[in-house]
Amino acid sequence: MKACVDIGGTKVAVSLVASDARMTEPPAIAVRVSEPTIKHGDIGALAEQVLSLIDAACARLGMQRAGISTTGVSSCGPFVLKDDRIEVANPNICGGLAGSPRGIGNEWTQVPLEAPLCAALGTVRIANDAVAALEAERRWGALRGSEHCAYVTWSTGVGVGLCVDGRVLRGKNGNAGHAGHSFVVDGDAAALCGCGNHGDVESMIAGGSLVRRIGTDAQSLLLAAKQGDVDALREVGYLCEVMGRLLYNLVATLDLQRISLGGSVFLHHAPLLLPLLEKELARHFPALTKGVELYVAGLGDKVGDYAALALITEDESSRP
Repeated sequence: MKACVDIGGTKVAVSLVASDARMTEPPAIAVRVSEPTIKHGDIGALAEQVLSLIDAACARLGMQRAGISTTGVSSCGPFVLKDDRIEVANPNICGGLAGSPRGIGNEWTQVPLEAPLCAALGTVRIANDAVAALEAERRWGALRGSEHCAYVTWSTGVGVGLCVDGRVLRGKNGNAGHAGHSFVVDGDAAALCGCGNHGDVESMIAGGSLVRRIGTDAQSLLLAAKQGDVDALREVGYLCEVMGRLLYNLVATLDLQRISLGGSVFLHHAPLLLPLLEKELARHFPALTKGVELYVAGLGDKVGDYAALALITEDESSRP
């Protein structure tokens, strides 16, 4: 079996897929287990949780961890390197980045991931979750055939995977695409991101920031907007204005042709949000934005599971 690990600020999920499954289409997932992301204990807790979930998934199939042939990990970032091994410095997991105002409840600033997983599992392929989701969407989803594209996740955080001229952008530490931490406003004291920034995209619109900034969670706000609440509709319009700025900046900087959107905030309310985002993007400089297509992620809520699989499938297909 292949193990596919999806680490987010809200949950950690592990899926197992048969090693001999055909990869021309998204293969069947044999078993999937998940838990809320652990945010207490010592800094090794996250890696231990991943291994525990892999063991639980294996147990459901009556096998041992040794039966795992390859492991892919799609993880929220940013990443930092310690002794050339990836550690996670994610604002929705590491409470020490912004301190007590965020209320995460730990003092972590980065947690080890690659070193403990490789020690337990052998070779592990790890990539930022949005980059991995981009790979999956290009292989099986809404970005097939596109050489100038992006995947954007609007969830607990906001992340981006980027591809230009058919080349996926990664950066020096694998952090290319962290546009959720780019600034869009200034001076909003309530807009505190978990990274410590005030006024970046995540602090303004991410699911993990809305309660602090506007006093309600994303689900309640969007449901109220769907029911016609005028104040909720106004706020949702503003969220889409901010996200629209992000999308425009990506298009203007990289000359993209297609963007796939996923993440729990977006996917659960795509019929409301997609037309607003299309309208917002079209407002800006037509020479750059005309013809740019926005899509709901073709893999839907499975994009996180297949993201990790795309990493190890790509790795194997490149071997002689």
